[in-house]
Amino acid sequence: MESGKRHSQVVTDGPSRAPARAMMKAIGFTDEDLKKPLIGVANTWTEIGPCNFHLRALAEHVKAGIRAAGGTPLEFNTVSISDGITMGTEGMKTSLISREVIADSIELVARGNSLDGLVCLSACDKTNPGVLMALARMDLPGLALYGGSINHGHHNGKALTVQDVFEAVGAFNAGKIDAKEFLQVENAACPTAGACGGQFTANTMATIMEAIGISPVGLNGIPATAEEKNQAAFRCGEIVMDLVRKDLKPSQIMTRAAFENAIASVAASGGSTNAVLHLLALARESGVALHIDEFDTISAKTPTIATVKPGGLYTAVEMHHAGGISLLLRRLLEGGFLHKDCLTVTGKTIGEEVAGAPETPGQQVIRPTDKPFKATGGLVILHGNLAEEGGVLKVAGSAIKHFRGPARVFDNEEAAMAAVNAQQIKPGDVVVIRYEGPKGGPGMREMLGVTGALAGAGMAETVALLTDGRFSGATRGFSIGHVAPEAFVGGLIAFVHEGDPIEIDVATRRLQVDIPAAELAARRQGWAPPAPRYQRGVMAKYANTVSSAAQGAVTT
Repeated sequence: MESGKRHSQVVTDGPSRAPARAMMKAIGFTDEDLKKPLIGVANTWTEIGPCNFHLRALAEHVKAGIRAAGGTPLEFNTVSISDGITMGTEGMKTSLISREVIADSIELVARGNSLDGLVCLSACDKTNPGVLMALARMDLPGLALYGGSINHGHHNGKALTVQDVFEAVGAFNAGKIDAKEFLQVENAACPTAGACGGQFTANTMATIMEAIGISPVGLNGIPATAEEKNQAAFRCGEIVMDLVRKDLKPSQIMTRAAFENAIASVAASGGSTNAVLHLLALARESGVALHIDEFDTISAKTPTIATVKPGGLYTAVEMHHAGGISLLLRRLLEGGFLHKDCLTVTGKTIGEEVAGAPETPGQQVIRPTDKPFKATGGLVILHGNLAEEGGVLKVAGSAIKHFRGPARVFDNEEAAMAAVNAQQIKPGDVVVIRYEGPKGGPGMREMLGVTGALAGAGMAETVALLTDGRFSGATRGFSIGHVAPEAFVGGLIAFVHEGDPIEIDVATRRLQVDIPAAELAARRQGWAPPAPRYQRGVMAKYANTVSSAAQGAVTT
């Protein structure tokens, strides 16, 4: 039987490699270990935040599975930024940038050490696409395992997630709750390790990872602290050795049809708008042609069949107990919305993997496709003079079809948040937050602080918000992100003034601002972008090389 040691022999074999072997033996590897395939365990563990906190322990089970299946594991770490902690601060600008650093660092370690395969552990928002991009770029036999969702908190008979804390900020500032209630929500919302507990970005990406075939079906949704997660990790160690021996690579799994499956899973589950950004970036790494408008095309014909926070009723853990990602994909398969012949990391097709997915009797979270919560999916791509390259609207949690109102213009998130906290935003307003795009931010901050405060103040359905930045997967309300071209490169959003009438029409997919041609020409006269906020370091390098959000905000 083929051992799968196709690459690492250049590091470990022959007399000339004695110095390398000596270095490896210094940390406990034996001659027998070095004869086996060397499997990288790319970990995104950190003790800053709950999402990835448990991954150090989980990695031990992955490594045990690799050893049991005849490989030698080599664990290494990369960075992780907690979106929930950095949200609303300058530090949030580092989050999307970390996606590129994660992919780059895994590539460097895998190339540098001539690894034979990879298992990637991820959890928080950007670690998920970061490891997927690395797997696609390296095209080594490998897979990804999501660390799992946090357990939901409990308060006054309600299941809480971190979304409730962000919305409690708005409720407190609006005088809807007192300081005691505010603190009780804060203390109850996040009781364990694990990623934020709704169909926010992390769990949306976990869904994508199974739908696209790069994570074993049924394993990602297991909650972070469940004993079954350790068993799943061990199984991933075994699976990667099968991949290595068969030389089954990500390029054989993450095909064009598999990307369509991934988009359908986002649409059906009411997933995060960040999926658009990350799948565009992953497609580029995979050599798969994918245009932003295809998200609209697939979403328009895919029903919303799950009711999960923020747009729905249940948490990610509750979705798992109902049947989880496997059941969601089974429903899509049964309704004819899934390409069933796409290969997965188990060697089976996605159709074979999900056909027998179990369902908890009486569950209310996931419906059949002929009895959906909504007839169409949760994502809409808008165009118009305010978004020539596109803007992304999540309609899963909003009933609004048309909105017209005066622009309330802010050149950064902090200014908008201050206006919300001062109760200066009124029903009917269109909040415009600009210079927060990939280059202008840099890094496309998420605006969960602003949207959460608006929702907490009771204005989720009476105020529209648009930005060249992003929104968290926990955002609800009528919010449009990824507006491109961004303000920093001279997109029309840079020339919107306070009070300009803005119209958003879901049916025609239009995002328009009414500015007379002569007036617009006058505003453009002599315009120049503001000075870059960072002159050196990783932030400056990112700003100088990043592409439009409509192309995935990738660095070139």
